[in-house]
Amino acid sequence: MAGRTIAPYGSWKSPITSDFIVSESIGLQGTALDGGDAYWLEMRPKEGGRVVLVKRSADGRTSDVTPEGFNVRTRVHEYGGGAFAVDKGDVYFTNYRDQRLYVQKGGGTPEPLTPEKTDEKEFRFADLTVDKWHNRLLAVCEMHVKGKPYPDNVIVAIQLAEKRDNIVLAQGYDFYSDPKVSPYGGSISWLSWNHPNMPWDGCELWEGELYAQPARVRGRQTQVAGGEDESIYNPQWSPDGTLYFVSDRTGWWNLYRFRRGPVTPPSHRPGGGRVEPVCPMEAEFALPQWVFGRPTYAFEDDGRILCSYGKNGLWRLAHLDTESGRIENIDLPYTDVRFVKAAGGKALFIGASPSIAAEVVLLDLATMKREVLRKSASVEIDRGYFSTPEPMEFPAEGGVAAHALFYPPANKDYEGPPGELPPLVVRSHGGPTAAASSSLNLSYQYFTSRGIAVVDVDYGGSTGYGRAYRKRLEGKWGIVDVDDCANAALYLAKAGRANANRLAIAGGSAGGYTTLCALTFRNVFKAGASYYGVSDAEALAKETHKFESRYLDRLIGPYPARQDVYVERSPIHFAERISCPVIFFQGLDDKIVPPDQAEKMAAALEARGVPVAYIAFEGERHGFVKAENIKRSLDAEFYFYSRVFHFEPADTVEPVLIKNAGRLK
Repeated sequence: MAGRTIAPYGSWKSPITSDFIVSESIGLQGTALDGGDAYWLEMRPKEGGRVVLVKRSADGRTSDVTPEGFNVRTRVHEYGGGAFAVDKGDVYFTNYRDQRLYVQKGGGTPEPLTPEKTDEKEFRFADLTVDKWHNRLLAVCEMHVKGKPYPDNVIVAIQLAEKRDNIVLAQGYDFYSDPKVSPYGGSISWLSWNHPNMPWDGCELWEGELYAQPARVRGRQTQVAGGEDESIYNPQWSPDGTLYFVSDRTGWWNLYRFRRGPVTPPSHRPGGGRVEPVCPMEAEFALPQWVFGRPTYAFEDDGRILCSYGKNGLWRLAHLDTESGRIENIDLPYTDVRFVKAAGGKALFIGASPSIAAEVVLLDLATMKREVLRKSASVEIDRGYFSTPEPMEFPAEGGVAAHALFYPPANKDYEGPPGELPPLVVRSHGGPTAAASSSLNLSYQYFTSRGIAVVDVDYGGSTGYGRAYRKRLEGKWGIVDVDDCANAALYLAKAGRANANRLAIAGGSAGGYTTLCALTFRNVFKAGASYYGVSDAEALAKETHKFESRYLDRLIGPYPARQDVYVERSPIHFAERISCPVIFFQGLDDKIVPPDQAEKMAAALEARGVPVAYIAFEGERHGFVKAENIKRSLDAEFYFYSRVFHFEPADTVEPVLIKNAGRLK
């Protein structure tokens, strides 16, 4: 194209630098509406990954709520979520350093509500809900006791008016979430599930009678929905006392309600009823419940439901009439909509698209006027440097179609040499029950603006395409995901979109496992990058935290009964099959995938003479949150590819120590 410089792929100069990404970016998380005030969480890499609660008051002022020294983050399930609640200006939150619950009244100093941990006990809290009827705070509590291999999980009530022991409202299951009190205070609902299920495999929705004095769950309890093979998500009480929830009983996560007839406050009591579908669709109104507190719908003042739903990898915000089941999409520029709240004629959510970084949005539901309260990134860069992802279907094993988002190289100043094709990095997401996001990803744009294509693969097992697609991975982790990633790369190479001799694969956590399996058991990729990835499935089954300690039962098989399969699918036992260069990134405080998973694999490759690099970060857990480490890992991965694929970066990049670098050809 006229006016563009012809230069090798990978060597294009780009304004999307790692310094720009970490200096201009924050993470946006939970939301809340309280009166006329809007709240949200900001994860700030420049503050060491500290999570701050921020408030936009009704008069238009924006300010930090939680002061320096406090980090609004919980370690329940290690992944956290649901770490704060707001009621009439009073803020309740979990502080990361000590995992205690705090209350902050009227912008004052946070005061602890729960005791300090001891050498014998530590309590962690998440999924906070204010119970105004009984003047207390409900929470999921994870009780760690010295000498016990795993904590106990329960639902507790923390009294707010006086210092008393926490009251246990529900116990006996391995896990709990979503404690919610009915609008008249007479009932409580919650989700529970047991090993080996994860909540997206199967869980149960319960409703119980709630006594005021003492405030406990007593009398009749009803299992409303759910079971071993039905996943429930995000139960909520409507203003008239009807219990709504999302279920995948038809194969898609759709909205339902539990009907029992007219409700007369305050005498609402659990008992018989019927479950009704609200809006049957081949679409998803839920997300995999890796973290707490990610609502996908809320109740509007006019009786309708404001909901977000996903179809074919794209999410929309819509009005849903609860009587007719009619859904009406709202015209917005977002393809990813999360953390939906509504109150007082307003909606609050986090929206994003391929060209819009995640932003906190306040929407007037009467006028549809939209106000952006906070942007996750100040992207003041010409759009000519951004790649627009292309939704892609490609053939998978077994005659089915798999899905991905393809990002071709894009830079308004450059084009590749005639007859050459770009390198391709296949991104394998974590979970593996997660999904590729259509929101603006500056890390992907970092690569595409330098001339390297990226494809984000929704391999079998990913969410967003119905339960049957998720179940493709059952018993076949390390096979189906690997085949889909390899087939995506080969499909693009055959289509003339990528260089078949310059294919790389990268992923974090479960995506790191897929990466290492692809490098070990397939001969498609010429390089790989594993971020805190699993190399030894057997060790993971024996060593990981409670939430995921039986996760592999469905993905691989019951352990130790199928130890043979765990060994067969663990790259650490077949390191001799890897002949291409690999770089490893690892947080040294990771409790989910311990550091020795990466260390042993890197050592095995080094001993065999394979080019390998290992970069460890002090103080990082499962996922990097510090600005300097995000920058280092991004630059290091790019530098590694430059050495493997023999291109010269346009900018000076801090080198990486590559063992056996003399064998790079």
